[in-house]
Amino acid sequence: QVQLVESGGGLVQAGGSLRLSCAASGRTFSSVAMGWFRQAPGKEREFVAAINWRGSSVNYADSVKGRFTIDRDNAENTGYLQMNSLKPEDTAVYYCAARRGGLGAAATAPKLYDSWGQGTQVTVSS
Repeated sequence: QVQLVESGGGLVQAGGSLRLSCAASGRTFSSVAMGWFRQAPGKEREFVAAINWRGSSVNYADSVKGRFTIDRDNAENTGYLQMNSLKPEDTAVYYCAARRGGLGAAATAPKLYDSWGQGTQVTVSS
């Protein structure tokens, strides 16, 4: 498994930006697809974005399309989620996750991912 640690969360006003990072340990990061998920209080964990192992294919939830950008740097074993034009409804704990196997960026269900970070809180004030 890949060990993942998120950072970059915080408190921001509506319309602001944050950049989340996901640092991975191990030599296998470049061979796994990566996803970002979020979970608000009282709600289920939901898909935000995913990227394949090469970084050539990405996928976004409709709610963040055009505002969020997922990226990765395999040389640095790090994934990123750039979040712009943030809204109060984006408030949640954000998790990065990794998975092997097929589907690549098309894997949107949390159960398809086998490595998870501890999460980072993002709070957007109105």
